[in-house]
Amino acid sequence: MSRIATTPAAFSADGAALQPKKPNVVFMLMDNLGYGELGLYGGGILRGAPTPRIDRLAGEGMRLLNFNVEAQCTPSRSALMTGRFAIRSGTYEVPVGGAPEGLTLWEVTIAKLLSAQGYATGIWGKWHLGSEESRFPTNHGFDEWYGIPRTYDEALWPSMNENTGLWPATGDKQGWNQKVGGPQHVYEARKGETAHEMGVLDLDRRRTMESEITDRAVEFIKRNAQADTPFFAYVSFSLVHMPTLPHPDFAGKTGNGDFADCLAEMDHRTGQILDAIREAGIEDNTIVVFTSDNGPEATDPWQGDSGPWRGSYFTAMEGSLRAPFIIRWPDKVPAGAVNNEIVHIVDLFTTLAHVGGAEVPQDRAIDGVDQLPFFLGEQDHSNREGFPAYVADRLSAVKWRNWKVHFIKQENMYEPPVKLPLPRIVNLLTDMKEERDAIATSTWVAQPVVRIVGQLQASLKKYPPIKLGTPDPYQPPDRST
Repeated sequence: MSRIATTPAAFSADGAALQPKKPNVVFMLMDNLGYGELGLYGGGILRGAPTPRIDRLAGEGMRLLNFNVEAQCTPSRSALMTGRFAIRSGTYEVPVGGAPEGLTLWEVTIAKLLSAQGYATGIWGKWHLGSEESRFPTNHGFDEWYGIPRTYDEALWPSMNENTGLWPATGDKQGWNQKVGGPQHVYEARKGETAHEMGVLDLDRRRTMESEITDRAVEFIKRNAQADTPFFAYVSFSLVHMPTLPHPDFAGKTGNGDFADCLAEMDHRTGQILDAIREAGIEDNTIVVFTSDNGPEATDPWQGDSGPWRGSYFTAMEGSLRAPFIIRWPDKVPAGAVNNEIVHIVDLFTTLAHVGGAEVPQDRAIDGVDQLPFFLGEQDHSNREGFPAYVADRLSAVKWRNWKVHFIKQENMYEPPVKLPLPRIVNLLTDMKEERDAIATSTWVAQPVVRIVGQLQASLKKYPPIKLGTPDPYQPPDRST
């Protein structure tokens, strides 16, 4: 049983029991931040910039070494929002321009659950779960949003025809122009109102996005703290997604180039959020989560670093699936704890629902498990032993404890996926680079892996997945017939 449930209730003057005050949640999601970038994960000064504020945050809470995400931005964000593997929701790959995409309105997001429990909800930054207004965050449970519907590489589009830069111009006859496809806009939206375009996402706007995201998130935190309203703040930061460009105030600050300057800015912006929580006097009753949506960039010249692991995002390699993760809740989550137990991003949906007093939906498959007892230090082990690892709609691998079984070989997003003639078994404790096949001595690992695959297949049969591009309104098939 969690500490939330066992905390003694306060009593009013007439003796009536009062409900314990619901904790605030500040969820900071970095974009394509590799495992090896931060100081506390072996990066920091080795990558050109120390990260003292983030490192200090880890010392104040629990740090996971085996936190796992999906292989791409959209699937990870979908899994976080719904507690469902993205293969179920038709969100299993980054959308291609012009194709229908995003979460159907049938899906229930963590924002919707917490909003029903009296939480104020806000998101700042990239959504990536629907670029039609009907699927914007403010139609998925959020009270307010400032950001972009898709992704940051589209900031390059308006600059493709510039003739004064380092990159070769493509020419507006054969390259991008607004008549072929419009630019991506930055939006501001509130629940129940029409979204407003706030400007075009170009390279200049790309450089200031982290500042804009932070300022609005800080204002939301202070406003709701003053109103004594519990809140869910989803701070969907832009760094270090390509093009990895620092704010002008940070450009040249480290002397080690744009990427290092961006790490310095990331640490500073994180500190601004943490300072806002402290200054509002709500630190003890605020859960802070810091993590990334997937592994590092793989595109020159913005490549990231995966630390001791191998591979980059868009694969099922550990460098793709393992992300930095910190959770802080003063006097509840043990300070300074470090753990190598498996946790998956879908688990945060179920865990945060529990924290906020909400029940997860019972009419659909929910893959997330409640990790609150584990986070609170009430048990040594995670409530998860493994999970299936999809890359797009391909079941590429399965992780179980410290083992992984690969069905498809792909180490880099630019390599073609190759189906293996026999599954490849890797011992992640003795082979962190996933270089050796242990199948000759470890075929027994197939048994728990087959169970995970079998349970998933049975679940997909009972709850058929939503097809990519499914329009609204969506209703699942009738399972009574």
